[in-house]
Amino acid sequence: MNFGLLESFRNSDRNEFSYSELYRRHLDLAVEAEELGYDTIWLTEHHFVEDGYSPAMMPLGAAIATRTKKIRIGTFVLLMPLHHPLHVAEQAVTLDVLSNGRFDLGLGQGYRPQEFEGFNISRAERASRLREGVEIIRRVLSEDNVSYEGKHFTVRNVTLYPKPVQKPVPIWIGARARTATERAARNGYHLAGTVPEQADIYREALRAAGRNPADFHVAQLRFGYVAARRDKAWDAAEYGVHHLMAKYGQWLSEAADVAGDEHYAQVPAVGELRKLNEPRFLGEPLIIGSPDDVIKLLERYTNYTHLALGMALPGIDPKKVRASMRLFAKEVIPHFRRKARATEKPKARGVEKPKARATASR
Repeated sequence: MNFGLLESFRNSDRNEFSYSELYRRHLDLAVEAEELGYDTIWLTEHHFVEDGYSPAMMPLGAAIATRTKKIRIGTFVLLMPLHHPLHVAEQAVTLDVLSNGRFDLGLGQGYRPQEFEGFNISRAERASRLREGVEIIRRVLSEDNVSYEGKHFTVRNVTLYPKPVQKPVPIWIGARARTATERAARNGYHLAGTVPEQADIYREALRAAGRNPADFHVAQLRFGYVAARRDKAWDAAEYGVHHLMAKYGQWLSEAADVAGDEHYAQVPAVGELRKLNEPRFLGEPLIIGSPDDVIKLLERYTNYTHLALGMALPGIDPKKVRASMRLFAKEVIPHFRRKARATEKPKARGVEKPKARATASR
């Protein structure tokens, strides 16, 4: 498993930091994540959110790229309908060059009505804007003299400079619904998902399209926090995770893209959330507890290749985020890497032929 951390650079009414200080401290967390052995920093995008949810990922990715050497940097996800594809492609290439080939480009269609209203773009166009934008980006990242004429975007005789270091730059598609998941597979993109069931749907669609699932990645988004004891973890995380769930719940309920999303607006109060038998977000357990608790929760999920763990929850002091990162790196990551090595040993002896490694990203 590729272990990644999701950073959204969010404040809350409990946080006393200025945004300049918050950004500096969270960039420091990304640098330390590399030192601790994490594989990826995932960035995320929303607009017009009062807690400052990062609206511009590419500058943040560039800042991380110039301060790190090994850790990958990805977008989970850039809201494609709100951007021109050529701008996105040029920014992606710039980040890939700055990082010397460590960039993953994740794209999604978005869902918040306020964002589409703010940019004066119809939500009804978001799926077609995503399809056109992804196709243009894919082509200009790998071809010269690209021309394309669509409903929303037209480009003529475009050759992108500079050229990316990676050939190709990995492209991921964010999806929740079955149709979007299957479309990502048919078109040959990695999947940035939210629930484990998507992995089986995605891989089935890859096979139906004549593609080898071993050549593709599945990332799953989770939110969590780890401390020496479960109660200590909840003491540190409950306010931040409640803030996060309340915001997402409101947005998902308003968007009503998936049946049942209206229920996410109902979030237990701080102090009550931890009392639930198994507190969940988007239908899956929150990854909050001791190292043993977290290991048990993550061991349920064996069908994805990448974990995007939101540990820097809104309102949590970066010092506490750092403590959680360190404990996760010390106790949780080694457990799974030992298991992976044990699995690889029989393959090395010829018991099973190794699967082809995906060339897209680590």
